Amino acid sequence: MHDLSGKTIIVTGGGSGLGRAMAMRFASHGATPVVAGRRADALAESVSMIERAGGRATAVTTDVRDPDHVRRLVETTIGKHGRIDGLVNNAAGNFLCATKDLTPNGWNAVVNIVLNGSFYCAHAVGNAMIADGKGGAILNIVAAYAWTGGPGTAPSAAAKAGVVSLTQTLAAEWGRYGIRTNALSPGIVNTPGSAEKLFPTEEIREFLKSRVPLERLGTEDDISSAAAYLMSDDASYVNGAVLVVDGGMWLNPGLFAQYAERSRARH
Repeated sequence: MHDLSGKTIIVTGGGSGLGRAMAMRFASHGATPVVAGRRADALAESVSMIERAGGRATAVTTDVRDPDHVRRLVETTIGKHGRIDGLVNNAAGNFLCATKDLTPNGWNAVVNIVLNGSFYCAHAVGNAMIADGKGGAILNIVAAYAWTGGPGTAPSAAAKAGVVSLTQTLAAEWGRYGIRTNALSPGIVNTPGSAEKLFPTEEIREFLKSRVPLERLGTEDDISSAAAYLMSDDASYVNGAVLVVDGGMWLNPGLFAQYAERSRARH
């Protein structure tokens, strides 16, 4: 089990989905997560769930698009817990839209959360870690279409690609301060929210699973376990990496998917 005892870890987008799952996993390994997001009620529920499971957590209402909100998040965390050991940039926004129909407002709505928000948080937390002198870990949540592209994902794919580059740049710059910066790329994760919005029928679920070499969708445990590893000292020599946790789905686009279908049909 990855030991996170005594660590304080900020998780943006911590009021639901993977953010909540990662916060709960960190708490189960001894950390105190600070869940941040725009919805106070959702954050309170995350804290309640963690406490019912025997852990400790704090909620700070935050809009990552606003540098002043992010500054307050960092100051509040340090004021209450003394220091920050980790940051997970998980807050995101996305919608499917053909690029020809995309508006500037639609573009900015995603880029401001994913790319700008990740920078604001990493910059504020990183500077706090540098001042503290004890290092830490930053984990950015990305997606495989950051390097493969994908129809209808222009703002998110571009923003996530920027976050991958930011990850590598910070890893190169901040390693000398003992700060490790990595990224995690989840695949399609079977959460209630995702199931309702993205694959509500068994037909869609089976189609998606057919695109994954492991022939199953991901779980919150798959992703939160990988996140706990990257945030722990077990990954003390991992810096600037992008860990893909998607069952191999990113290897299966285009012609390769067609080849896999033909092979499956023959066998």
